[in-house]
Amino acid sequence: MFDRLGSFVVNNSKKILVGYLIAITVAGIVGAGMFGSLKSQGYDDLGSDSAAVDTILRKDFNAHDASAILVIDTGSNIDSEVSKAAATEILANVSKEKNVESIVSYWSSGNPTELKSKDGNAGLALVYFNKNISESESAATAAHIQETYDKATGSNRTYVGGLEVLYHAINSQIKTDLTKAESIAIPLNILMLFIVFGAAIAAGLPMIVALGSITGSFFVIYLITRVTDVSIFALNLITGLGLGLGIDYALLIVNRFREELNRTSDVKAAVARTINTAGRTVFFSGLTVALVLASMLVFPQYFLDSFAYAGVSVVLFAVLSSLVALPAVLNLLGTNVDKFKVRRGDLKPREDGAWSWLARNVMRRPTLVIFATLGIIFLSAAPALNVKLSQVDDRVLPAANPAAIASAQIRERFDNQAPIEVVIPTTATTAEVDKYARELSTHTGIISVLTSDIYIQSGKESPLPPDQGIKSSANFHRITMFSSVPSRAIAAQNQIADLRSVPAPVAGTLIGGQSAVFTDSQAGISSHLGIVFAWLSIATLVILFLFTGSVILPIKAVLLNLASLSATLGLLVWVFQEGNAHWLVGNFTVTGALDTSTLVLVAIVAFGLSMDYELFLLSRIKEEHDAGASTTEAVSRGLQKSGRIITAAAILIAIVFACFITSGVTSIKMLGLGIAFAIMIDATIVRGLLVPALMRVAGDWNWWAPAPLRRLHNRFGITE
Repeated sequence: MFDRLGSFVVNNSKKILVGYLIAITVAGIVGAGMFGSLKSQGYDDLGSDSAAVDTILRKDFNAHDASAILVIDTGSNIDSEVSKAAATEILANVSKEKNVESIVSYWSSGNPTELKSKDGNAGLALVYFNKNISESESAATAAHIQETYDKATGSNRTYVGGLEVLYHAINSQIKTDLTKAESIAIPLNILMLFIVFGAAIAAGLPMIVALGSITGSFFVIYLITRVTDVSIFALNLITGLGLGLGIDYALLIVNRFREELNRTSDVKAAVARTINTAGRTVFFSGLTVALVLASMLVFPQYFLDSFAYAGVSVVLFAVLSSLVALPAVLNLLGTNVDKFKVRRGDLKPREDGAWSWLARNVMRRPTLVIFATLGIIFLSAAPALNVKLSQVDDRVLPAANPAAIASAQIRERFDNQAPIEVVIPTTATTAEVDKYARELSTHTGIISVLTSDIYIQSGKESPLPPDQGIKSSANFHRITMFSSVPSRAIAAQNQIADLRSVPAPVAGTLIGGQSAVFTDSQAGISSHLGIVFAWLSIATLVILFLFTGSVILPIKAVLLNLASLSATLGLLVWVFQEGNAHWLVGNFTVTGALDTSTLVLVAIVAFGLSMDYELFLLSRIKEEHDAGASTTEAVSRGLQKSGRIITAAAILIAIVFACFITSGVTSIKMLGLGIAFAIMIDATIVRGLLVPALMRVAGDWNWWAPAPLRRLHNRFGITE
């Protein structure tokens, strides 16, 4: 296959290049249409009980969340005539805004205590938008209301928050931050590319791969948004991974092309040989990374699914660009690839140098190196023992963001939390529903319980006037509970589990609300982790076995990846959970927990990139070993020929992701720091020290496989 591909590329280079330029232009233009369709949600498990409750509330009870929430601080007792007049005037203006359907406020709903602040100086107003408007109209309406009313007016101060306002704020922040990160990453990478490639022409070649990868992914994501939801956070992965893999694969291809040119003056032969060696490594490396990233499709949240769509698209287009477009350009350039040198000396790879020296010295004292490096890794991983997992909320935004300020006002000044909702099929009698409600009201954290005809607060029950109860629908009774436990707190999971353990009056009883949404989402991730780990392990073990013919090397690779991920988790806990290193990552709100979805994303992307570098290294080591070198000599030569590439690629891709630390969104900071750190520790400590040391200790056992598997590899194995 690679022989035929090499022949096709060298014989059609001009046509390939013209077609490629047309393709990325069209893909970029069409793909730009995705930006208006991306969403800032996607953390919920849509197949859970809580999602079913949400559907029932909307369908049977015509209930939906407020799109915007106003905190109106009058500066004095909100029950006074002056305060009431001021608040009423503000709300009268809001009600006239386009797409506003209704408003429920403290002043219009019988003065419910849930809508009154603890100090008595502020009240809440829940603003509901027309349910028939599009998401873009809803976002525009939310933005307009915030810009118009989030301000001080005389002695009054209005804060505007709520779901739509929060989503709009996150979207806007990410788009701004992405532009900022790219404005830093691209100039830095251009500078580094000149240093790494040593010549101006060669330094520009990674952009060929990156452009194809990014524009192709935009096009695919645009098509996917036509049929399903995609998270806006996927943008960061597309740009970061697109630039990173463009650099990785271009380094490998160009480096091998220089090697082949050093052996022969025939450019076409050098290109063909490059495709058949480095191209083969890129193909199977990309296949491995794509399989790793595709594992996120297992999770029920479209936030993680989005990264699978984006990641797989980026990798496949990066591979395609590296195997077709880049070799075509190299064929046209020939020896001009090294034109306009910016570095002294010969740019062709050396057979002996610093990396082979490092490998030989490591292998002289392998046991010492193993214990020392593992000690560093485990010390870095120690904070991970105290990890606490949660989900993002408004505190993911900068504390000074108006949406975050409004949310903080709601959280800190009001006792009410998002209600816990219970739906019960109407096969249960009203008496059974009331009995169930009384039992639920006795559980820890429940402040009040409301049914169709009773109201329970602090254990005291009182009848409700008919117009204030929650009327049953044709299919369901409904119980609404208010809790003192914040819906995103870790304790909320225990509370929901406790409430769900109460025997229900009839089958089909479901418990939902924001606390249950959080609980179900966390459960949706944790319940699928075993499947994902099995997926990653099997994909890695199979591909590395086919590549090396060994069962020892694939197992070692998985274990080393887990070790470096443990160190990364330890760092993230120390920084974001415990609130350290603000000098490095900038200011963020410390919540005492890590976002589960972002942590999973960091782990899977880092695992995939680690396998990228593992294949880069093992392909050269195995090539030397197959040529007759001993294991020790093969490791030394293989590290010399790949170590510089791996380290340079790691530094460059780490720069790309490290620039995400400048984001104002905490989860993007976490993504940037986590992946950058994982890449660097993998490319230095793991590949430069641990791999040579462990291979020296294992000796010829590195290449061992049982006889049946050896026969399997002889028939189906991947060789050059």
